[in-house]
Amino acid sequence: MLGLIIFGVFSVYGASWMRADEDLANKWRDQVTWVFIGLAIFFVVSLIDYQWVKWAAIPFYLVALTLLIIAEFKGTVVHGTQGWLRLPGGITFQPSQVAIAAGIIMLSLVLSHLHKLHHIFRNHLLRIFVAGLVGGIPFLLVLKAGDLGSALVWAPVIGAMLLVGAIPFRYLIVIVLSGTLILPFAYFFGLKDYQKKRITVQIDMLMGREVDIRNEAYSAHNNLMAIGSGGWAGKGFKNPETLNYKGFISKDTAITDFIFPVLAEEHGFRGAFLMLSAFLLLLLQSLFIAFYSKDMTGRLLVVGVVALFFAHIFQNVGMNVLLMPITGIPLPLISYGGTFMVMILFLLGLVQSVWVHRCSNQPSPEASSGMQIDHLD
Repeated sequence: MLGLIIFGVFSVYGASWMRADEDLANKWRDQVTWVFIGLAIFFVVSLIDYQWVKWAAIPFYLVALTLLIIAEFKGTVVHGTQGWLRLPGGITFQPSQVAIAAGIIMLSLVLSHLHKLHHIFRNHLLRIFVAGLVGGIPFLLVLKAGDLGSALVWAPVIGAMLLVGAIPFRYLIVIVLSGTLILPFAYFFGLKDYQKKRITVQIDMLMGREVDIRNEAYSAHNNLMAIGSGGWAGKGFKNPETLNYKGFISKDTAITDFIFPVLAEEHGFRGAFLMLSAFLLLLLQSLFIAFYSKDMTGRLLVVGVVALFFAHIFQNVGMNVLLMPITGIPLPLISYGGTFMVMILFLLGLVQSVWVHRCSNQPSPEASSGMQIDHLD
């Protein structure tokens, strides 16, 4: 985690040091500030038993929904997304990042404790409905604000937590098939024209068809050029011959959504591979922690965080190499972003808390019996 954070600060610096705008050129300093704030939160959260989520989950979730609603009516537009709130002092933060953290905590509580309230909640369909409601409300609010990238990460998070939450596999198959049937309607009636173009441009480029690299295919083309031109070892740190230095990568998104082409061009395949290997190690360590969790709540918390990380990494890297359409989504621990950095370190603090307190008392019957909840019906 610390290695990725340090690499991220250098990547933000490498993406913005040449900018004429002094505020943009010094974004790496702001990133360092957010890192220290996030690390302080990480250590505090990791030392407190994660069982506090049983009492804080509902208030935290309601606060997150309130912030999303406020942002919908009084939010500030940033990169075409009206999902930001401006605080005194010129600080802006993104409620959608708070909402995903609150959603993971709330879903872990619902899937691990809802069936204990009343025998009616032992029904798998009812548990799926409640979990879908918990994840669906913030998903729709984020989607309404125009932040498609942040909205899409809810799907793998909810899916992974339902799987680990002992929902039978047959139910999950029906959900996936139903979602697949809805996709054509979502494309034709739910997406805006510019969002549809991002999908069609990706398909056209993969098929080798002619695209307009001066308009809708500009970012996709230049990002691919930057990644490919880096070669094995890259062009080097602070090299004026990079496409980013020459302005072919948007200066506003080079430190956020398009940070991967910048670092791949500077450090080459070697640097990108090492970064992805570090992410892989971090996710495998987290799954190891989930396996040794003392109860279902801790296991669900860790799996939700792993799913969130994987969704962000796959989407961010994938959209820059034509595996996914371009959406505004940052790379964890690497991209610039105050709210995102703090929330990511907060969630990693929860993962660390699950490990620290794995032996704090005797395992609950739920944890010792593994997937005992499978037999509720």
